Amino acid sequence: MRTLLIGSGGQLGRDLIDVWSGDLVAFSHQDFDVCNREQARQVIVREQPELVINTAAYHRVDDCETNGALALEVNALGAKNVADAAREVDAAVMFISTDYVQDGLKGSPYVEGDLPRPLSLYGVSKLAGEHLVRQSNAQHYVVRSSSLFGVAGASGKGGNFVETMIRKAKAGEPLRVVDDQVSSPTFTADLATKLQELAGTGRYGLYHITNSGQTSWFGFAEKIFKLMGLAPSLTPISSDELSAPAQRPAFSVLENRALVDAGLQKLRSWEEALGAYLEAKGHAA
Repeated sequence: MRTLLIGSGGQLGRDLIDVWSGDLVAFSHQDFDVCNREQARQVIVREQPELVINTAAYHRVDDCETNGALALEVNALGAKNVADAAREVDAAVMFISTDYVQDGLKGSPYVEGDLPRPLSLYGVSKLAGEHLVRQSNAQHYVVRSSSLFGVAGASGKGGNFVETMIRKAKAGEPLRVVDDQVSSPTFTADLATKLQELAGTGRYGLYHITNSGQTSWFGFAEKIFKLMGLAPSLTPISSDELSAPAQRPAFSVLENRALVDAGLQKLRSWEEALGAYLEAKGHAA
C-alpha cells in the first residue's frame, strides 16, 4: 500500500516511519502545510497514495485558548484539506484525534459511540476536524488516542511529559503534578504499530487506540521515578491549583471497543510501554 505521511517530524510520525512496512513517503510540516489547500492537493495528486496519514496538529492545549483561529485552521480546516485531496485520488485518510473531545464527566471509559463534549478550544478544534474528515472522505479512519509519549518527543512541545519529569527530578526541582486528571498514557511506538494493523483491515470508522490501563499525571510521574530509581520531591495537586488556561477532562480513559470489534488486540499496559520507552531512550535506573 502506497502511504503518504504528514507530520514526519513529530513523535508519532517518527515512529510510523520506523514501523511502517511497504511504500511510505513522508513529509514534515515544512514540506507539507495542511493549511495550504492547493499545496495539499498538488502533493497528494502527484504522489498518488492509497492512504494518507495526517498526524499534523496544533496541540499546545493552553495556547489554543488564545489562538483559537489557528487551532481551527490546522486541526479542522487543515484536516479537511487533506481529506478532500485524498478523496480526489480515491485514497483513504487516517486522522489522529484526542481524548480531549470528551468532558470527563462520564466516570467510566468512553466508547466510540459516546457523545463528545470538549471543554477546551483544542478539543473543539480536533472534534471539528473529526467531523470534517468523516464528511469529506468515506474512506476514513479517525483515531483518538491520549497522553502520547515517544522517543522522538513532541516537535511542538520540546519533548514530552516523561522527559520533562526526568529532567526536573535530576535537577533537584520540587515537582507538583496534577492528580485529578486520569487518562491512558500511550507510547507512540505501540500506537504506530497498531495504526498499520488497522490500515490493513480496510474497516473504516472511528477508533479509540491507547495503551491499556489508566492513571493520573501524578501516578504517571510516580511510575517514571520508580522505574528510574529517582526520589524527587513530588506533591500531588488539583487542577484548580495548577490554574491552566485550558480546562482538561477529569477522566478521559478511552475504551478500545471498536479495535476489538475489528479483530485486533488491545495494546499492552501503559506501565509495560513506559518501561520499553525508558529502555529505548537509554535511561538507566
